Order: sequence, then structure tokens, then C-alpha cells
Amino acid sequence: MPPTQQSRPRTVPRRSFLKWSAAAGGGAALVGAGASLGVLPGVGRANAATLTARDVDKTVWSACVVNCGSRCPLRMEVKDGQIVRVLPDNTGDDAIGTQQIRACVRGRSIRHRIYNPDRLKTPMRRKPGTARGAGEWEEISWEEAFDEIARTIERLITDYGNESIYLNYGTGTIGGTIACSWPPIATPFARLMNCVGGYLNHYGDYSAANIEQAAPFTFGSWIGSNSFDDAKHSQLQVMFGNNPHETRMSGGGETFVTQQTKKATGVRTIVIDPRYTETALGVADEWVPVRPGTDAALVAGLAHVMITEKLHDQAFLDTYCQGFDEEHMPGGIPAGHSYRSYILGDGPDKTPKTPAWAASITGVPAATITRLAREIAGAKPCAITQGWGPQRSANGENQARAIFTLAAMTGNIGIPGGGTGEREGSYSLPMANPWVTENPVETSISVFGWTDAVDHGPEMTALKDGVVGKDKLDVPIKMIWQYAGNALVNQHADINRTVKLLEDDTKCELIVVVDTQMTVSARYADIILPDASNAEQLDVVQQGSAGSMGYTILADQVIEPLYDCKTTYEMCTEIARRLGVERQFTEGKTQEDWVRQVVDESREAIPELPSFEELREMGVWKVKGESYVGLQDFRADPVANPLTTPSGKIEIFSTPLWEMAKTWELPEGDKITAIPEHVATWEGAEEARANAAYPLQCIGHHYKQRTHSTYGNVDWMREAHPQVVWINPVDAQARGIANDDVVQVFNDRGRIQLPARVTPRIAPGVVSVPQGAWYRPDAKGVDVGGSVNTLTSWRPTAIAKGNAQHTTLVNIEKA
Repeated sequence: MPPTQQSRPRTVPRRSFLKWSAAAGGGAALVGAGASLGVLPGVGRANAATLTARDVDKTVWSACVVNCGSRCPLRMEVKDGQIVRVLPDNTGDDAIGTQQIRACVRGRSIRHRIYNPDRLKTPMRRKPGTARGAGEWEEISWEEAFDEIARTIERLITDYGNESIYLNYGTGTIGGTIACSWPPIATPFARLMNCVGGYLNHYGDYSAANIEQAAPFTFGSWIGSNSFDDAKHSQLQVMFGNNPHETRMSGGGETFVTQQTKKATGVRTIVIDPRYTETALGVADEWVPVRPGTDAALVAGLAHVMITEKLHDQAFLDTYCQGFDEEHMPGGIPAGHSYRSYILGDGPDKTPKTPAWAASITGVPAATITRLAREIAGAKPCAITQGWGPQRSANGENQARAIFTLAAMTGNIGIPGGGTGEREGSYSLPMANPWVTENPVETSISVFGWTDAVDHGPEMTALKDGVVGKDKLDVPIKMIWQYAGNALVNQHADINRTVKLLEDDTKCELIVVVDTQMTVSARYADIILPDASNAEQLDVVQQGSAGSMGYTILADQVIEPLYDCKTTYEMCTEIARRLGVERQFTEGKTQEDWVRQVVDESREAIPELPSFEELREMGVWKVKGESYVGLQDFRADPVANPLTTPSGKIEIFSTPLWEMAKTWELPEGDKITAIPEHVATWEGAEEARANAAYPLQCIGHHYKQRTHSTYGNVDWMREAHPQVVWINPVDAQARGIANDDVVQVFNDRGRIQLPARVTPRIAPGVVSVPQGAWYRPDAKGVDVGGSVNTLTSWRPTAIAKGNAQHTTLVNIEKA
């Protein structure tokens, strides 16, 4: 049973609507049932006078659309055709559900991206006879670029078929409708390729590949845990590797929601994470440092206490779950394979998962595990969530499933104040997307497997590599589209190995990078197409995660495209013309026509949504929704509302995984288990203690400076948040490292150089390098840019074949 692509839908509950419109003097007016017209708090007439007094020609609504989980409206002031100032949303208030969507430090610095020295200005082609990455370019016309790309597409389809052309993962512009780089099916380049027979697709994503594949084995599909604002009903909130204060920083994101919920209710919050994160700093009452890749062992230790002290919710497990104990197992499974048997040592390994056992793996003291188990089981209800961090490891699917199981064992699923153990859900508007077309090619590979498909595609199979849609690939990847993404090099693993692969242009014959910046990935292109920024084109932007608030943004064109840049819609239209499918691609519509159609069709599902003209004037429209509670209907009546798992229940024991464990071809050291066991992995916590050369576990945390690699070249952000490696004082002292010393972090795959941040905010035995820094090797091959992916591995996880970039062993020394 190969994995299937899963989305993360969010249920849309009953809505209460608030309409925001521009008011006289630059304020905002609230129009709703029983509401009176007036200027909102904090947007008074003094502020309006200040705005009016500025010497600008116009103020235009736009947005920051990077992949942070939020989407923030921005008001851009323009003078003489240039953006001179970026202002935040000036509508809303300080209440959850109607909040002002205050852009974070990244979005507020967007002008430094638009006018960056790295901005791509004209189409370019790698000079003949030079290596990819050498930086040898020749300027070409748009006509030359379009002609060469179209000719190559036609030749490759003739020689190899459509599966030889691949759309690589990219999330540099996300949330928009026309200028959107993810999911692949929604991009303009997917639409273009679908007009000529399709392309090789990918399932999963670098953010959450492993948890997205794990959730269907437990719940049948992605459900989403309760929204963060629902913690107002909780006695306790437990976050496993969940750090919204850096990953979703804006006022429209989850930083605001968690802060305000904590402020209003004082809900006790425990953060379990190798780092003392900004979220732990901002809302946690307790930080539990845990070794990377050991959350499933920690949950097992908690479960042992709960079972032996009879603290778990047996009634919930009996009614709603399969596989917790021997009495609730599917037929045909030998005795001893339930989760309870595994925990108590009655399973095949004969090892009780006591707190002492868990402590030896996780680094969390046994007494702490015992106390936490009693507290979590006793809190009624308890909100349990996890971020993407725990699952981004070699045993990531089991890490995720173990946390789901903890939510089930404590009976917190489907109730206000509880949660499923997944990442938090949120309220969402059902916006239409008529732009999407169907891919005629049914074949997909894991998002992380594209380098293998370039190197040895025909050797990749369903049972060995997770190929979906057929038993094996027939051809390798011969062309790559990389649109608004840095995953071709910088965000993929083992950069040095990836670069060597890309330098061989007999394998992948054409790489086209479409971007606004000369990113690390753009350096390895054959043809570069300079994209217009989102401020240089019109689009409608869907919301990100914002608790119980829904919103949409009409991001207007603020300025004309700079230099010789074009929009992706223009690019694809011209290539489609050369391929003879222009009419099919455009349907005779302009980009504005498509945006108008999105708004019009969305109004069928959202009658209160303003018209295109009204949205253009307002900029942002907000909806006060309700807290999201995952699986509420299932909890109320599991017979009438069964899950889409084989049993219709929450499957702690998964029969499909039991069968996959027998049939899938796995490398030595990988393991598939039907229950969420802790699996000791390559370069994991157990190996670290025995590896004298590389004894430190290295993770890559998200960072205020940038969203993944976006904003990584902005001067303001680099100055405010420099790239450093976090190291515990115990590990630093043993190596003679002091704070701010320049150090090198290294393993057999590479070496990076950056300053040390010696801090007790990282667990002993662990170092953390903020992910997304731009790879910049010096003459000796040392990455002085400090990209953590210089150190990470190509090796995928067992089930999702996803990225395991938190499973990395290193050492560190003074430079």
C-alpha cells in the first residue's frame, strides 16, 4: 500500500461576519449586524491626519505571501513610482477573531526584498561550456528564453514522455491564486504542463511530509487539532515541538492567538522541545528539554505511568479506538502486538517502557516523566498539539503517531479544550480556485525524492521508494521547473552532494528557475526567468492560520514590474503560445479576469464576501468565526460519523502498516511498525552516545530572520537576527568554546562556519542551526553562510520517504 497525497483540510464552522471597509481619513469602519459606523480604536483622526500629511502619491494594499503559515496585508506608500514606506493593517482590534493583522519584522522589511541588490533583472542563460553554479551568465531576450524552453519541452516529451519533466517544491510565494508556487497543482507552471500532457508530480512537502503520511493511518485523513484559541476551555496545554511565535509570528498568525489566550485565561502551558523557543519564552509555564527524535519514547514513558496507575481513559479507548489493548485488535493479528502490550513489556521486545527506560533515551528525568504523566492525565480537558519539528526526523511518522495516541489515551479528542494531537487547526474561508487544472500524469514521487529521480529514476519503485501511480518510474527527471523556491539546493539536504548531482548536465538536461532573487538555487539554473514580485501584480490572497478569524486580501498591483521582469502568467502564456496551447492555458482571460472570477465564484460559498471592486478598495476583509474542534462529530456519534480508516475508528494499531512492514523494501536500520513504537534510528539519540567522532545531535530551527530562506538576503533582517549556532554551556565548555567564538560545525557531509551562541536554552548534547541561511562555500569548501543543510542527509524516512533533516550527527570546534 503506497502512500497517497494528503491535504490538510480545515472544517469551516458557522460564521458570524464583520465587514471592514475604508473609512474617511484613513481609518476603518465596522459594518455588521447591530454595529454603528465609526472609527475603530487605535485608528483615530490624529493618525489619519499624519497619514494624509505624508508626501506620497498613493497608498495601495498588498501582502506578504511567504510560507510562514500567515498571510499579512501591507499598505504600501508610493512616491514617483517607487515604494517608499510599508505600513501594516490598520483595521481590527486586539480581540481574537477581529484582530489587527500586524505584519511581523519580516513583512515590514519587504521593501528591502523588492529593491534588493540580488534582484533578478533580465532573463539569463548559463554560458555554454561552463558548469552549473559557476556564475557565468549571458543575458538573453525573453523571446530566446521562451523559444528554448518550448523546444526543450517538446523534445523531452517526444524522447522521454511527460514524466521526465518535474515541478520541484517551492513555497516562496504562497497564498495567492495566480502567482502561487505551492501546492504544485495550483501553480501556473502546472497549468501550462497540464495543457501539454502533464508532469511528474510530488506528494508531501518539506514542512510536514511525515506527519501528513502518518495522520491517515490513525485518523483516515488529516484532521487538525483544536485551534489555539480553543485552549480557553483547557486546564492544560501541551505543545510538542510547536513554536508558533517564530513560525507564525504575525498578528494574523498564531503568535497573537496564543498570547491573548494565555493572557485571558492563564491556561497552564508545557512546551516539550530540544530548545527553549520563543514560544516557550512567551507562554510556557514549563519547558521540558527532550533529545531530538525521542518523542515517541517520551510518550511511551508517559503511557506506562498512566496504564499502571489507571489514569488513562479506558472508556474512550474502548469506544473510539482500535489497537490500544488486546481486546480491541483487528482479526488475525498475533497476541502481544497492541500498544498496551508494547508499553507493559508484553510485546515482542519484552521491555517495559518505564519512565526510567524513557529517561535513558530522551534525557528527561524519570521523575519528571512520572509527574508529567499524572498532570496530563489529570487535566480535563488537555489540549495536546505538535508542530512540524518532531516529525522531521528519521522516525518521524512514529513520532507523530505517538502524540496522536497520547491525545487518545487521555480522552481529549473531539471535545472543546482538547485536541487530536496534530498541529493546531483554524477557521478558514472556502475560497474558490477555478485556476487549477488536472494533471493527466498520475505518477508521483515523494517531495524529498527528486534527487534520486534525477540520479537513477528508473530504479525507483513503489515498494522501495514510495512511487505512487505505477510500480516504478520508467525515466529519470530530465527537466526541472523551480518556481519561487530555494529547494533545488539550499532547502534540500546534503547540499554538497546535491550540487555535484546538478553539475552533471547529462542527467537533468534543463533547469529553469523562476524567481525574484538570485537565490542559491538560481545559481544552479540553466535559464533564469526574472519574476515580478507580488507588489508588481494583482492577486487575491487567502488567509493563513489565524485561530478563529477568517480573512482574504485583495493584493493590488502597487508599482510597475521593475527592470525587465514579467509575471509568471505572462511567461506561461508566451510559452503556451509556442506550444500551441495558449487558448487552453488562458481561456481568453487576463490575470485580472482570473482574480475577478475567483472572487465571484467564492461569493457563491460566502455570500457576504464583498465584490471585487469593494475588496480592491478595502484591501482586507475579515470574518469572525468559531474555534475549530477536530473530530467533534465523530466524538458525538462514531457510528453515524465513522472515520475513513479501515475500522472507521482511531487506529492506534494500523493494519495497513502491519502489511507494509511485510512487503516494503527497507534499507538496514529502517523499520515500519503497526503501533507508534520508539524506533532507534541512524544518527539518532542512541547512536550519538556511541559516536565519538560526531556525538552531537543537530537540528535546524525556524528563525525570526527569515521564512525558510526567504528574507535571508535582507540587510535589516541579517543585522537584527544574525546566523549563530546554539550550543549548551556543558558542550561548549568541553570544547573550549565561549559565546561569540567563531566555530565550525561539521560531519562527513560538510562543514559550516558561524558564531556560537552559548546558551542553556538548548538541551545538552544538541546543537541547533537556524535553517534557511544561504549556502556560501569559501575556497576550501567551508560554508561560511551557515546553511544547516550542508550537514543533513539525503536518506529519507521509512514510510513517507520524507525529509529527516533533524536526524543529523555533528561535532563542533573553534574555527
